[in-house]
Amino acid sequence: MMYVKMHESDDGDILAMCDESLIDKTLSEGEMFIDVKGYSDFYTGDLVDATNYELPKLDDVISFNIIGDESVGFCVRNSIVDADSVKTIEGVPFAHAYKVDRPE
Repeated sequence: MMYVKMHESDDGDILAMCDESLIDKTLSEGEMFIDVKGYSDFYTGDLVDATNYELPKLDDVISFNIIGDESVGFCVRNSIVDADSVKTIEGVPFAHAYKVDRPE
């Protein structure tokens, strides 16, 4: 299971996804640090099953914050992030993706 939460902002929406098992974790490795526990409100939205979850419309999403095997795997399978852009911390995959409008 994974948490999915959409945050609305004036500049565009932010999609946060996190594996349920990581919601109370703090991960660190070298100089990298991800405090999922301290920012759990950012991630805890709808608890969904990745095997039958359908993505909402993503036209207005400008940023994706994804952490965990299930969440990252879902996003790779659905072409939200490229597998080559996935990083790990303490063996846990995570990815950030940003949509940037190109000047015409």
